[in-house]
Amino acid sequence: MRRAIAASAGALGVSSPNPAVGAVILDADGAVVGVGHTQPRGQAHAEVMALRDAGDRARGGTAVVTLEPCNHTGRTGPCAQALIEAGISAVHYAVADPNPSAAGGAQTLLAAGVDVTGGVLADDARRGPLRYWLHRIAHDRPFVTAKVAATLDGRIAAPDGTSQWITGPEAREHAHRQRARLDAIVVGTGTVLADDPSLTARRADGSLREHQPARVVLGRRDLPADARLRDGTAPLVHVRSHDPHDVLAALPDALHVLVEGGPAIIGAFLAAGLVDEVQAYLAPTILGAGSAAVDDRSVATLADAHRFRRIHTEPLGDDLLLVLESAR
Repeated sequence: MRRAIAASAGALGVSSPNPAVGAVILDADGAVVGVGHTQPRGQAHAEVMALRDAGDRARGGTAVVTLEPCNHTGRTGPCAQALIEAGISAVHYAVADPNPSAAGGAQTLLAAGVDVTGGVLADDARRGPLRYWLHRIAHDRPFVTAKVAATLDGRIAAPDGTSQWITGPEAREHAHRQRARLDAIVVGTGTVLADDPSLTARRADGSLREHQPARVVLGRRDLPADARLRDGTAPLVHVRSHDPHDVLAALPDALHVLVEGGPAIIGAFLAAGLVDEVQAYLAPTILGAGSAAVDDRSVATLADAHRFRRIHTEPLGDDLLLVLESAR
């Protein structure tokens, strides 16, 4: 199951609106013969990809899947039926499918004489790549991560506006790897006008990664005709509003959205209670003055502060990554 969870990461950013699922096929002797993850919308699900990888060696074997195999016909056929037709004798899955239109795969498999076990490493799977789809199902909106790259005193730019670069190359490379797993990146019109960002996911050599998230701009001001966001590398969505809810409504298929700034946009998402996670890249630098990472006028006293729990820390060169989840 841990291998299936790891495999599911390959679907992040590309499978939406479908969940990022991973599957592993074992032959009758228990050897791994197939591994797969969900493909882009309308293409094969994880189980089918793993079965293709396994070929005839799947017959009499076992399927290990992070999500209960689906039981409905949409753009693709039901995965439960594909497993039955491949001669799979046992299925172990982590999380039961909460989607009523797709649930019931376990019962279909049992009715066909397949041994079925659910709940295998379910907590691990829920914390893995499935978490974004599960959040969408539970809350009817994408999972929102706010990202900041700041000094130790929470500054993202010096008083004269200089900001490149506060963090080092290792932190920036990590941030670009994360971008390649997203559905969309959100910035405000102020950031576009001030910085002319490309918001692409790039490798260390500057080349583009295979997946590029949609680029979303929140604000009423017009975007320059020659803005780099208009280069066609990825979809551009301009939401002419100041309400973060309008951004999420404009992304009905998105599972995971990153809010990159500026400070007022991050503050607006925080004030609206829409930030589920914070990724903070902290540089060992103190400016003492300059632009703050977050501008949220809704916090008047310490009791109003937005509280988070630390779930991960990672050194990146001289910088430190803090990943925090909302405590609400």
